[in-house]
Amino acid sequence: MASNSDAGPVQRASRRPLSSVASRLWTRAQKEWEQQQFDAAERSLTSMLALAPDDTGAIRMLAAAAQRRGDHVKAVDCFRRAIAASSDDFALRVGLGIALYELGKIDESLTHLRRACDLAPASSLAWFNLGKALEKEAHAEEGIAAFRRALNLDPSHVSARLSLGRSLASVGQVQAAVAEFRETLRRDAGNAEAWFGLSNLNTVRFDSEDTACLRRAFARVNLNDHDRELLGSAFAKALENQGDYAQAFEVFGLVKASQRKQVKGDAEGERDRVESILRTFAKATPPPPLDPSLGHEVILIVSLPRSGSTLAEQILASHPGVEGANEINDLRDVIDAETRRRESAFPSWVLDATAEDWHRLGVEYLTRTARWRNTKARFTDKNLLNWYLVGAAMAMLPAARVVIVRRDPVETCLACYRQYFTGIAGFACDLGDMADYCANFLRLTRFWREKFPARLFDLQYEALVAEPEAVIPRLLSFCGLPFDPACLAFHETSRAVLSAPSAAQVRQPLRRDTARSALYGDRLDGLRQRLRERGVLAD
Repeated sequence: MASNSDAGPVQRASRRPLSSVASRLWTRAQKEWEQQQFDAAERSLTSMLALAPDDTGAIRMLAAAAQRRGDHVKAVDCFRRAIAASSDDFALRVGLGIALYELGKIDESLTHLRRACDLAPASSLAWFNLGKALEKEAHAEEGIAAFRRALNLDPSHVSARLSLGRSLASVGQVQAAVAEFRETLRRDAGNAEAWFGLSNLNTVRFDSEDTACLRRAFARVNLNDHDRELLGSAFAKALENQGDYAQAFEVFGLVKASQRKQVKGDAEGERDRVESILRTFAKATPPPPLDPSLGHEVILIVSLPRSGSTLAEQILASHPGVEGANEINDLRDVIDAETRRRESAFPSWVLDATAEDWHRLGVEYLTRTARWRNTKARFTDKNLLNWYLVGAAMAMLPAARVVIVRRDPVETCLACYRQYFTGIAGFACDLGDMADYCANFLRLTRFWREKFPARLFDLQYEALVAEPEAVIPRLLSFCGLPFDPACLAFHETSRAVLSAPSAAQVRQPLRRDTARSALYGDRLDGLRQRLRERGVLAD
């Protein structure tokens, strides 16, 4: 989302004269804002408001400064104060909507963002920010309409066009998505986000002309790290399309080396975390649940990235009784909140948790996820960190079902290495770290399968692809769902898929030619050796 504060420094709306001291503080705050010294601007504005507490311009700028700093609680408070004095100001509504969204107050956020569009129907900024919130909440069709409104008002709005492309891809309108990315490139041939958007569809083949253009763009000397990484990821895939796997592997390596400067893997920390979870849950025997039926609505999907979890969710969400919620954070958030409340790291507090505690946490999770059961009785949760939390989920939600999706380890590691991730995926920046992460996942999920054999389904990607007519009915039966032929025709299901690398792929019938490791030959020998050392591959 784009803050309304991006428009520039705030002007004073009040005509009430300021004292000389307050006036100097206001001037100083404006200069600090222009220099992007938001901490300093906030201090100046706080001092100014001590002298002129009702000055709406200062309150407004203070809200924007807090938003820039990531202090969304303070931003909400200040935006509310400013709106009380100027209820028809659409930019204030946009700012409040963004801050509320960041705090997880989604419905209230959308209310204010929609109000902003009502107040200023000719504002591309208002429509764009409404579209971003809708896109993130899987309200794809409404989001697409908002992005189109923004572009009708301002055809040069690059972020709106890129977001429109991603949203179109999420609902399976792949050719329309390609057209938006290509239009962006027509206007700016080196646009990194557009090239990456095309490559991230994983269904577009780059031709020799595309490859030459990407080569030139990647070679530019004035690129920032982020754009170079995006262009490099697209360029490497273009090289694959041209059959040049040697250079593709080299370019992937350059991208990952750049990412490692900002996002480092923590193989030792991951091993320690897994060891701690294993030790704790080996000792822990969850107390008899207060309500054995709690969580019957929930289907957790557990997997590594690029292993088939989006495919599994698409199959399940094709059933008329199941909503696909994508990669929601609610389970992790509930556990994190309990960890803060107890002032004890997870899983240390698990052995002290009572049946009442687990019931409370289960109810909280179901309350937080209620929006996914508005029209269907069941829903999927496929957050990629669920594999750490299976034991807690089993105690919280005694009737939940868990689907563990596993793919060939070498293919999984290579697929993650080829994918450009942001944020927490430091493990994917190095094939050795990726092998360790994969080994940790397999070790812990094997433990979960042995501890909860009746409640976990082991879904092997290769078996699913080879025999969908046999595997899919078994998957549905495990989840307590009657067979429905729509699950075999999952690629025809219309829904928003927020996992961008898989959004276009799951709109196609199952392919049996997704393995790539043989194309890279001995360049993966180090990966294979690391997996052998960790006991994942046989000697």
